[in-house]
Amino acid sequence: MTGRVLVLGSLNVDSTSYVADFPEPGETVSSTGYAVALGGKGTNQAIAAHLAGASVDLVARVGTDAAATFALETVRGFGVALDAIDQVPDAATGVAQITVAASGENTVIVSAGANAHVTADAVEAHRWDVAAADIALTQGELPVDAVERLASLSSEVGTRFVLNLAPPVPVSTAALAVCDPLVVNQHEAVALGIGTAETTGLDAWRTVAESAAGRRCRSIVITLGAEGAVSAAGAESASVDEHDLSRSSQCPSPRVTAVDSTGAGDCFTGTLAAFLSEGRPLSEAVAVAVAAGALSVTSRGTVGSYAPRADLLAFAARSGIA
Repeated sequence: MTGRVLVLGSLNVDSTSYVADFPEPGETVSSTGYAVALGGKGTNQAIAAHLAGASVDLVARVGTDAAATFALETVRGFGVALDAIDQVPDAATGVAQITVAASGENTVIVSAGANAHVTADAVEAHRWDVAAADIALTQGELPVDAVERLASLSSEVGTRFVLNLAPPVPVSTAALAVCDPLVVNQHEAVALGIGTAETTGLDAWRTVAESAAGRRCRSIVITLGAEGAVSAAGAESASVDEHDLSRSSQCPSPRVTAVDSTGAGDCFTGTLAAFLSEGRPLSEAVAVAVAAGALSVTSRGTVGSYAPRADLLAFAARSGIA
């Protein structure tokens, strides 16, 4: 069963340097490798959702520079339509400068460029696409007014709204209230006042998620890196089954050797949206998304490390988590 996911998202070109260790302030280090690739949280998530089996509409903006040509050709190469990606005259395509250490950890600096032109008016222009979607997904890399308009429009037309609040920009309580789910990592959760820096472990974070679901948002997913993820749903969530009294879950991540964690959270979120669009329970969608994120860190790069649906489900089955 194929669901439809509309992604309102950033589209960047990533420049990634691989190093043994991150440089200290004022220090110069030599890289062990360099790559230029497609990026942007929204585009990463759109491709992850597409690879996971969803029909995807990507609403994004690029400039009129050479980077735009590279980005559009790469998106097309993954099989995602370009119909809703507009070019902004005289604007630069968004870029991300990424450094990946031998540990697999990364640092990222993003320059928004044309992504700053994804406005509330751009959302309104796709009203009927939002209405036709099963899931409307966006992230914190876009202007806040666009995020908030997608939230309110999704509520108006009855489309399930998913927000990956990364980075944790100050969106309204009204926008947070309709998130189903709100997807954040543990650091983003703390920035929102959900949990504390001292909260550790799946059990503790599951309790935190239960306290937020139905109060701050309709449902919530908190990712915990190599530990896995937790989720909880309030009474108004589309994930709640009146016959199922269990509204929270936790899923430990399978153990893998991390090579590059860049884009793993986006792989998780895009996969989650794809499986929710099929009508899967939140706990089941989270479990498959955990497997997707874990599998992605075993290879270098962002979208190039994302596995297609068949490989993902086989890995999840072998791992015993989905």
